[in-house]
Amino acid sequence: MKKSHLLAYGVIAVLFGVTGAWMGQKTKPAPEPLTMTPPPAAPATGTATPGAAPADSNGRTGAVEALFSQWMPDDKGTQQSLAQWQGKPLLVNFWAPWCAPCVQEMPELSQLQSGGKYKDLQVVGIGIDTPANIAEFNKKFKIAYPLLVGGSTGTELSRILGNAQGGLPFTVLIGADGAVKKAYLGRLNFEKLEKDLAAL
Repeated sequence: MKKSHLLAYGVIAVLFGVTGAWMGQKTKPAPEPLTMTPPPAAPATGTATPGAAPADSNGRTGAVEALFSQWMPDDKGTQQSLAQWQGKPLLVNFWAPWCAPCVQEMPELSQLQSGGKYKDLQVVGIGIDTPANIAEFNKKFKIAYPLLVGGSTGTELSRILGNAQGGLPFTVLIGADGAVKKAYLGRLNFEKLEKDLAAL
């Protein structure tokens, strides 16, 4: 092989080497693989919703104890103790007359209360509004379950029962044992709710 050919091959090899080194410095390193922390698992039946007070050894929560310690006026102005429903399955629905999804689900909640399928179940509506507005609402629509005036106390109760966002409607299913079984934010899916009730 001629010397001139060897020299040309040597120059080409050096050029490739320099080009490769230069490209290696300019190229960004491959990104690390994306990792994702999975969301926390949904609370199991019989446990409190995230944001609610911790449960005691019987599954009851401080939030449920706070709920049962309350007295609230009903739509007629009569003071009602929430403790009167202790010891039975309870569906507590936080609502307001100005909340369209709240009002839309009330006929189905009334049917659930009066239908007799879940005869031990008690539905209670805690209204986040004035006594006059709640009284006027019930006079007009004749809801089949007790409507209580919660006001700011109702808002705080919904928060300690797990409604961190403060949205309405917010519904909590409490078992006869006083444990929070499920919490639902937004308009209820009654098919899902019936499955949860059947599992009580």
